[in-house]
Amino acid sequence: MRIVLVGPPGAGKGTQAQYIASHLSIPKISTGDIFRANIAARTELGQLAKQYMDRGDLVPDEVTISMVRDRLQQEDARDGFLLDGFPRNVPQAETLKKMLAEWDTRLDVVLELVVDEDEVVRRLSGRRQCPQCNRIWHVDFDDKRDGVCDDCGGRLYQRDDDREEVVRHRLEVYAEQTAPLVQFYSDEGILRGIDATGPVEDVTRRALDALRPFEK
Repeated sequence: MRIVLVGPPGAGKGTQAQYIASHLSIPKISTGDIFRANIAARTELGQLAKQYMDRGDLVPDEVTISMVRDRLQQEDARDGFLLDGFPRNVPQAETLKKMLAEWDTRLDVVLELVVDEDEVVRRLSGRRQCPQCNRIWHVDFDDKRDGVCDDCGGRLYQRDDDREEVVRHRLEVYAEQTAPLVQFYSDEGILRGIDATGPVEDVTRRALDALRPFEK
């Protein structure tokens, strides 16, 4: 099965991607993993991407697409894959469609994790990180001592990108970039949305139920 997973920051894409890919015995492919692998291997594309990332700039579409093309041609992805983090916009989606058509295949389904904006803000702005062991805790979801890491006793802090105003800005950017992408796949007839709130295992069950009609 060939799947694209979409959803806002804080929707739990990384966690669900891992569970879904494992259940379906297909590789989970994320742009972050691809970037890290290429940089570690010191490929030409990896070194080029690193220049942009070191400056804090977005990696250009053409570099990202070249890396994705290389990854999708690897043996473990020939019979299926789950893409997490790509495509991010309609031009990337159109390029992916053409790329797969070259290989005489196509996407089976695009799964959207649907989460209310206020829930995303609660999830992300409630995170606290330990500077000593890097463990992440949550002010609402974890039963623990206030402001202290239960693992090592470190004083917890809130990362800048988890502050509410930053999270809301990230959601605005996501909506601008991804609303057209969701519409694109809806028009293609392969978009399926699920409620991504509640316990992780419940979301996974909903995801697998939504994907079952597409299993071959």
